[in-house]
Amino acid sequence: MLYILNFYVLKLQRYDIVNGVVEVDGLKDEAATDNAEDKGVPDFWLTAMKTNEILAEEISERDEDALKYLKDIKWCRIDDPKGFKLEFFFDTNPYFKNSVLTKTYHMIDEDDPILEKALGTDIEWLPGKCLTQKILKKKPKKGSKNAKPITKTEKCESFFNFFSPPQVPDDEDDIDEEEAEELQNQMEQDYDIGSTIRDKIIPHAVSWFTGEAAQEDEFDGIEEDDDEDDDEDDDDDDEIDDEDEEESKSKRKTKKGSVPNAGVTGEQAERPPECKQQ
Repeated sequence: MLYILNFYVLKLQRYDIVNGVVEVDGLKDEAATDNAEDKGVPDFWLTAMKTNEILAEEISERDEDALKYLKDIKWCRIDDPKGFKLEFFFDTNPYFKNSVLTKTYHMIDEDDPILEKALGTDIEWLPGKCLTQKILKKKPKKGSKNAKPITKTEKCESFFNFFSPPQVPDDEDDIDEEEAEELQNQMEQDYDIGSTIRDKIIPHAVSWFTGEAAQEDEFDGIEEDDDEDDDEDDDDDDEIDDEDEEESKSKRKTKKGSVPNAGVTGEQAERPPECKQQ
């Protein structure tokens, strides 16, 4: 109980400091040298997310100004259906009307949880401010009676596409094998982004903001590579020893058979913990 109380106190303190609800002497002095109107920690969540390699790839230059209005990110577990929900809280901004954008992941509750589907908020974009689309203008042909330029709307890369996740068709026969594989990859990538926000950014936002978490993440990756190399060396030694003992056998297994991938399986999807409003 004490751990849980301390956990929530820390998260409340982070929110208050980041959004200028309470003033911290060191931050106050630093902000005064930059912009007297800035309160709290400007661009906190934008900086934290851009420091993470996975999320940085999703954030375009056009997204950055809108994400400066992001005040907080929370997550909680849902039980019916099983899964978890991410909540993004925004200050009033010139891009969209929503004060909260949500992303919900529904899981099939089996031994190895499988992602069934993901749902996102419909963003109410203000006129001319949609970041997930761009308008292309084409000059009319010479001699054309209609002198007005032809406009075409095209989807573009944006972090806010995260709230329009790939959808599984009701009838599986509507897509062929190649389309199904592409959908599988899109769903796995989408879940990877959501779980990164849940497991890394939300609990360790300050460390991502300062850059410490990125360094630790990189160091962990190096350690894992070293461990894999050591394991491979050990496996090679074992194989040499086993060859002498198993010469009489006609066939010898060296690797475990791979399990067919169906949906996002347990390796990508940890079973959500008890509800945590962070």
